[in-house]
Amino acid sequence: MKGDPREQIARWTTELRTTLDTAAQLADRGRAAYDNDPALQLAFEALSNRVGDLAKRLVALDPERFSEPIWSAAARNRDVVAHHYHRIDPELLWQTVAHDFVTLEELLDQISGSA
Repeated sequence: MKGDPREQIARWTTELRTTLDTAAQLADRGRAAYDNDPALQLAFEALSNRVGDLAKRLVALDPERFSEPIWSAAARNRDVVAHHYHRIDPELLWQTVAHDFVTLEELLDQISGSA
């Protein structure tokens, strides 16, 4: 047995929250910084990968609790970023990290509040 699912969910949601906070800090640098800094663009890719991986794990462990479409969208986005990086649209990547991650964190707050 890999452990108590509640403990795994707690660990993964904590890691997700930390990752989303980091993403918010980087997005706060602004769109111009993102457009002009290749390292920031690569960081956004890495953040998308991590968020999607955690979303995928959470959905697999508790599909009812993590049933909102944004969870599976984050997982699919991770697959695109990780396996089809040559097709990444910089505009969509910015939107994902700067806006969709905010929505994901709000949903995580709601889920955590109901736990």
